[in-house]
Amino acid sequence: MNREQKTKWTVSVALMAAVVVVLANTPLGMIQLPIIKATTVHIPVILGAIILGPLAGGILGLVFGICSVISNTMTPTLLSFAFSPFLTTTGIFGVLKSLWIAVGCRVLLGVLAGYIWKLIGRLNVNNVFTISITAFLSSFLHTMMVMLSIYKLFAVQYAAVKSVAIDAVWGLIMGTIVGSGIPEAIAAAVIVTAIAKVLLKVVKNF
Repeated sequence: MNREQKTKWTVSVALMAAVVVVLANTPLGMIQLPIIKATTVHIPVILGAIILGPLAGGILGLVFGICSVISNTMTPTLLSFAFSPFLTTTGIFGVLKSLWIAVGCRVLLGVLAGYIWKLIGRLNVNNVFTISITAFLSSFLHTMMVMLSIYKLFAVQYAAVKSVAIDAVWGLIMGTIVGSGIPEAIAAAVIVTAIAKVLLKVVKNF
């Protein structure tokens, strides 16, 4: 990548990061629910990873994660302790756990999306199919990473928030993964495909 290409890449990442920040600070990006904040901010992260590569995806995921920490700190829900190191109830280890869920999972989302795109692209199948599968898998994996991390790291606190026995937490987590994760993944596949198939042509000629 020459100097001009690096400049274009940096500008493109900055523009995508701005989209992430805008979405994260509007009701469209962080949808307030009684227990948790549903999100669409993962969509530009996946989009950026497809168009600009895994490194860009990781950077955009980092921006997403920071925005998530700020949102959950400033306007907390009952589950915000799992996403904000400032609201954790389990000391320094709780801080690290919250940072992993809020930031680490989001960085990993962007990196994985970029590599899933590259891997599926090697199959030389239809571009629209490749984009759709990448977006669907990336979105669903993001939901799985976040919810399974909550189960592994904050099961006791999650049970207390939901007012259920600890042995009921697994069922609730799986219910969220299926009930929320699949619709979010389908929405991501539709939206990312519609935008990416146009932007990929633009970037190719940029």
